[in-house]
Amino acid sequence: MRLDRFISNRPTLNRLDARMHLAHGHVRINGVPVRDGRYEVRFFDRVELLDELLQPGKAARYFMLHKPVGYVSATQHPDHPTVIDLLNEQDKDDLHLSGRLDLNTSGLMLITNDGLWSRRLTLPGSKLPKVYYVETANPILPEYASTFAAGLYFKFEDLTTLPAHLDILSERSARLTLIEGRYHQVKRMFGHFRNQVLHLHRERIGPIVLDPALAPGEYRPLTATEIACGVPA
Repeated sequence: MRLDRFISNRPTLNRLDARMHLAHGHVRINGVPVRDGRYEVRFFDRVELLDELLQPGKAARYFMLHKPVGYVSATQHPDHPTVIDLLNEQDKDDLHLSGRLDLNTSGLMLITNDGLWSRRLTLPGSKLPKVYYVETANPILPEYASTFAAGLYFKFEDLTTLPAHLDILSERSARLTLIEGRYHQVKRMFGHFRNQVLHLHRERIGPIVLDPALAPGEYRPLTATEIACGVPA
């Protein structure tokens, strides 16, 4: 929310009051006076007006998780354990998932309480590549690569997928790079050739690579570099 609107939403203040306080430097964000009413107040900002604390602010948290098979990409689920259950953290209700993986898909998941960071990460316009390791029931033929690069038509959504890059690693394994995330997209793409995906594992989102030191079910905080490079400017 814009800072001027944030201040004027106080029961005892209006927009004129907000402009006056901003002009006189009465508003501090994280201890620093801010006069620009267009400043976007975030969940993590400590906002003070004179001696009154308007918002205490919270610490931004960012985690990388190695999702195991059998866990649901959700904060709650009536039938299955969730990826949030794997975290030994306080205030887990503040956390949400930046993107999802199917129940039977493993690999990199990003979890945060920073909604703006998460939205930038998952917006279609970000075009961050997502890299998956795939194993299939039948041989993966060279024609798959050209078909995926051209895009596949999905009748249900009435759309053609964006170009995807396929590296064939062996007769029944490959690495697939997407820049979008449609519903069951990888399985549906291989399903176009009537080839069942037996194992699917996400290795990377943009420049953020799953830490090989993390066993399934383990997690760690993102580094400052990963947080900064994970979202385009």
